[in-house]
Order: sequence, then structure tokens, then C-alpha cells
Amino acid sequence: MKEYKVITPSLGFRNKSEKLQDILNKYAKEGWIANTISTNQHGSIIYLIFERNKNR
Repeated sequence: MKEYKVITPSLGFRNKSEKLQDILNKYAKEGWIANTISTNQHGSIIYLIFERNKNR
């Protein structure tokens, strides 16, 4: 069985890719795998969906 986590990242205007990388690494250490990265028409990230096995 899988469990999911949805977050709305606040990346700001500077160092967006570094902040995104930090978020992805933080959740990866907890066993989460990025499932979906949703963006708006301007390319800004609206939310990230992570998944992992519930019975780890």
C-alpha cells in the first residue's frame, strides 16, 4: 500500500533550483519519492506530490 504527501513549496524568486533540490533531498531522506511536480502556465511549481510504501 502507498501513502502520499502533497506540499506547496515556497521557492521565492532567487535560487529556485537549489531550494527545490533541498526540498527533494529532505523528503528523499524520509523515504519519499517525487511522484508529480505540477506547474502553472508560467512554469511556477504549484505543488509536489511524493509517495512511499506505507508499510516500510
